[in-house]
Amino acid sequence: MPIMITKNLQGLVCLFLAFGINFSFFAQSGRIPVRAENGMVVTSHHLASQVGNDILEQGGNAIDASVATAFALAVTLPSAGNIGGGGFLVYYGNDGHKTTFNFREKAPLAASAEMFLGVDGKVKDNSNHEGMLSVGVPGTVAGLYKAHQKMGSLPWEDLVAPAVKLAEEGFSSTYNMNWFLNWAKEHKDEEIYKATAKSFLKNGEEIYEPGEIWKQPDLAETLKRIQKNGADGFYKGKTARLIENYMKKHGGLITQKDLARYEAEELEPVTGTYRDHEIVAMPPPSSGGVALVEMLNIVEGFDIKEMGHNSAASLHVLTEAMRRAFSDRALHLGDPNFNPGMPVDEITSKDYAARLRETIEPDRASVSDSANFSAAHLKYESPQTTHISIVDKEGNAVSLTYTLEHSYGSRITVEGAGFLLNNEMGDFNPIPGYTDTKGLIGTNPNLAAPEKRMLSSMTPTIVAKDGKPLLVIGSPGGRTIINTVFQVIVNVIDHEMNIARAIEAPRIHHQWLPNTTSFERYGISPDTKKLYEEMGHKVRYRTNQGQAMGIYIDEEEGVIYGAADSRSYDSRAVGH
Repeated sequence: MPIMITKNLQGLVCLFLAFGINFSFFAQSGRIPVRAENGMVVTSHHLASQVGNDILEQGGNAIDASVATAFALAVTLPSAGNIGGGGFLVYYGNDGHKTTFNFREKAPLAASAEMFLGVDGKVKDNSNHEGMLSVGVPGTVAGLYKAHQKMGSLPWEDLVAPAVKLAEEGFSSTYNMNWFLNWAKEHKDEEIYKATAKSFLKNGEEIYEPGEIWKQPDLAETLKRIQKNGADGFYKGKTARLIENYMKKHGGLITQKDLARYEAEELEPVTGTYRDHEIVAMPPPSSGGVALVEMLNIVEGFDIKEMGHNSAASLHVLTEAMRRAFSDRALHLGDPNFNPGMPVDEITSKDYAARLRETIEPDRASVSDSANFSAAHLKYESPQTTHISIVDKEGNAVSLTYTLEHSYGSRITVEGAGFLLNNEMGDFNPIPGYTDTKGLIGTNPNLAAPEKRMLSSMTPTIVAKDGKPLLVIGSPGGRTIINTVFQVIVNVIDHEMNIARAIEAPRIHHQWLPNTTSFERYGISPDTKKLYEEMGHKVRYRTNQGQAMGIYIDEEEGVIYGAADSRSYDSRAVGH
């Protein structure tokens, strides 16, 4: 039977080749990257990847494709793709031009540092993660529109059109959505979630079984307003009124004034070098770029290749770099518009890394001692984010990560608008001045304030060589994002893995506190774990870490290699 299937598949591929049909789907297999020559799109949903590739084939550039792909994901991947959330975009052109776009959500004008607290001074009813107070002012539409206005080439209307079609005509529901559909059915009678049930359930009552066509007419109408009016189609007019009305109805804070005042920012990237490669990443309010450059600077002084991939010795060095970068993250980073003087240049300098490197013993774990720091722990961040990597035929690259925070965000759908709202306010420190070892920190840089952006771990990154993009990488995963991107880069540069192998390789995570390293279960041998623990490290197992989406550009061969992480259920790399 397996032989027959293989022969049939080979015959189908040959037939597709004969008719000139793109068969990237068939090349998607674990450690085997997809190969293309004229463009590549890698995302967590195959339909969105196809939309982006179609835009590239129509002559669009990497920015055009990123806009179309992100809107398509807002339809096909509601757990993380969004117009109700926010994120970051990193661009590196084949001409050497590099920039970033910050469209992280903002706190409403009515927000305050104590907004989540009850009379006892504790967080009330998990309000920073659930309910209307958890919702930040969305940034995605503003960010995509700003990037397009600055650097897009195709008409805006054409880029939103595929998402409108997907929402209107529908697409096949998959197993990946089943748990949320069951959740929506269980909560369909709760007033705050009735609009969610209407949007996500068949007739507002029953779940869509895998394979059934799911249509989203309210979302389609919202997308049409964005298609016609650009960012104003979201931040002004009917959509803004729908958001404000739903907020007032359920005790939320966001108003039409909040929406009208929202602006995305174009920022200079955080940059560094690693073994003659240029690292280009997102600056604060992302903590990812700063921490990534710091960690790479530290490990640059070690012969990671000689140590061997995922040996106890190399894992020890990676862990110690992670430990130091995450402590600096907790102490110093936040929204730069509210925290002038953050020591970003110092933290990302080679001299600082050299001083940190001297504190690493070759065979003994350091102690993560909260007594030496003003913050004792990094709070929870959801792994439910999604990443897009794109390269166009000119070699221009985009790395875009955006999120709703938790899976399906707040799970609150705007009535009549058809899209989910984020719960990003939970990324602020919830109790001013209060720090404990259970997961709360209360330091000033990341306390809620009107129009302040919350700190993020999203780490969209582009690695360049000789002034041209080489590697485009990013991942979901909350706090683990930084370490996932870090390890993929080390795998490619130090261990010379192809992009698919680099992404599929087992990963670890350490975040300073708690003083524990997580290993992906079955990924690292018991012998290695034993040697690692003998150095004083504590280990716990987890299932999967991240869902990296990456592209590698081989300039000499003129080939683009793409890989979608098999940890992601519906992901695919599509090129042409």
